[in-house]
Amino acid sequence: MVSWDDVRELALALPEVEEGTSWGRASFAVRGKTFAGLSRHEGAMWARCDREERPLIVDSNPEVYRLTPHFEASPAHLLVWLEHADEDDVRERLIDAWLLKAPKRLAAQHAFD
Repeated sequence: MVSWDDVRELALALPEVEEGTSWGRASFAVRGKTFAGLSRHEGAMWARCDREERPLIVDSNPEVYRLTPHFEASPAHLLVWLEHADEDDVRERLIDAWLLKAPKRLAAQHAFD
């Protein structure tokens, strides 16, 4: 199980990430572009994702990546249920979301394992 403090630590470890709020909840942005945050759904976070990859991600672990009707209508977003996630799940989702929103030059300067 991953806590919100763990999510925060992982997100803030990424380059040029700032913590803020989006829709009144904690969120993370790179150069002003929000890529992840605390969901209104208790025990979940949201992250940006590639629209075409989202079905594959959800199918890979439906307990971790369950969607709600609201998020089913938002194909560029993904819910991560923290009680079922491990740190690697969250780190991967945060890195992918960061790469989608970071300026191309900034993203090109960083390699993630």
